[in-house]
Amino acid sequence: MRTPLKLGAYALGLAAVFAAAVGVGSFAGPAPAPAAHTDTHHPAATPTGEHRDGASASLPGGLQVTEDGYRLQPLTTTLSTTTAAPFRFRIIGPDAEPVTGYAVSHDKELHLIVVRRDLTGFQHLHPQRDPEGTWSVPLAVAAAGQYRVFADFQPAGHGRGLTLGVDMPAPGDYQPVALPAPQRTATVDGYTVSLDGALTPGTASKLTLTVTRDGAPVTDLQPYLGAYGHLVALRHGDLAYLHVHPDGAPGDGHTAAGPQITFFAEVPSAGTYRLFLDFQHAGTVRTAEFTAVAGAAPAAPSTPAASPSAADHGEPGHTHS
Repeated sequence: MRTPLKLGAYALGLAAVFAAAVGVGSFAGPAPAPAAHTDTHHPAATPTGEHRDGASASLPGGLQVTEDGYRLQPLTTTLSTTTAAPFRFRIIGPDAEPVTGYAVSHDKELHLIVVRRDLTGFQHLHPQRDPEGTWSVPLAVAAAGQYRVFADFQPAGHGRGLTLGVDMPAPGDYQPVALPAPQRTATVDGYTVSLDGALTPGTASKLTLTVTRDGAPVTDLQPYLGAYGHLVALRHGDLAYLHVHPDGAPGDGHTAAGPQITFFAEVPSAGTYRLFLDFQHAGTVRTAEFTAVAGAAPAAPSTPAASPSAADHGEPGHTHS
């Protein structure tokens, strides 16, 4: 066969193969894209590895700027390290409007906590709200750095209190401070406060703080925010804000005005925590600070539960660790 004839036959063969391939592809259709996986049984995993169902009920407070449709909206962009300047913010509700109705908790509609990311510079403030829902409070911080601002409140008609948090910068030369070692006593303005009790993850831990002055017990503490003391606990690292509940109240007939103040703290994990106790005496509110370490969580039962059968999967009460 001549060379031109050979080349022609080769070209015809390639064309036939190509046509066959196109025909097969048209018949089979394109390969379907992988379907998106939707898990309707398991709750979504949070960035910390915890699972939650719905919004974020399993997360400690203060880790989010939005929860249950409510959002903390700062109107101030930086914090001052010189003179106190108005810090303004709003709570935006599920209807995208500023919230103007709040339940009173610990004698206030809203508590504002400000602390630097290294857990120094703690402040507990009570802003004022205008009729349109804008909160404002004079605020200055002691040193430059990144601060966490917490708004602790309960909207009127909402079933539970919320704590929302947002980072705010204070411009300048940031010099971080190491976290103090765990200790059982703290001193402030001539007062000594002793801490008794231990933090146990996963349960309400009883903490008793005893206030003395010049070695003598203080037995005439003054009510502050509906109790003889107010305790805030923050987890080192992510600054999770933990609710701490006082035991008893002034005027209830059995709660003494010192020297002991008892709280129940619920810590979600092992780790290091910073405790801030506000107490009032002689007309002045003072803050005692502690570092405390929570031990390992309680051990799981030694006898494992029976594995669920396939028929049990998805029944009410079925959970995954």
